[in-house]
Amino acid sequence: MQEDQNSPIPELEQKVGAGETAMPLPEDTTPIDTTPSLEDMLKAAELKAAENHDAWLRARAETENMRRRAQEDVTKAHKFAAEKFAGELLAVKDSLEAALATGEQTVEAMRAGVELTLKQLVAAFEKSTVVEVNPLGEKFDPHKHQAIAMVEAEQETNTVVSVLQKGYTLHDRILRPALVTVAKPKS
Repeated sequence: MQEDQNSPIPELEQKVGAGETAMPLPEDTTPIDTTPSLEDMLKAAELKAAENHDAWLRARAETENMRRRAQEDVTKAHKFAAEKFAGELLAVKDSLEAALATGEQTVEAMRAGVELTLKQLVAAFEKSTVVEVNPLGEKFDPHKHQAIAMVEAEQETNTVVSVLQKGYTLHDRILRPALVTVAKPKS
C-alpha cells in the first residue's frame, strides 16, 4: 500500500485538487488520443448519409403512393359521380315499364300512373339537387335563359312572356337554359 501513496498519481490528484498545477506525467505513460481518426469520421458520415438517403427514399415512395391514391380517388369520383342519381332513376324506369306491361288500361288509370312516375322523377331530381327553372314573368337573364323570340306584350320590356322549355340547374350551375319568349316594346 505504501507504493500507492508514493506513486505520482495520488500526488497529482492532491495537487490538482488543491489548486496547484499538475505534475507532468512520467515518460513511460503515453497520452490517450480521444480524437476520432479520419477513417472513423468518414465511416460515421457515410452511415449518416445512408440513413438520410434511406429516409429520403421512403418519403419519396410515400409521396408517390399518396399521389397515386389521390389520382385513383379522383378517377373513381368521376366514374361513379352519377351513381346515386342513376339509382334514383331506376325506380322511375321500373314504373314506366310496369305501365307498358299492363294490357288494357283506361286513360284515367294511365294518367294516374304517369303522374306518380313524374312524382318519382321530381323526387329523384330533388335528392340530386337538380332544380327546375321556370322564369315566367321574370326579367330575362341571358345566363339562365335562352330567348327564342321577342313579341309585343303588355309586360315590361325584356320580361319573359312564355316558357317553351323549362331550364334546370345542378348546384347552381346551369344544366340547360330555359327556352323563352321575351317581351319587346309595342311599336
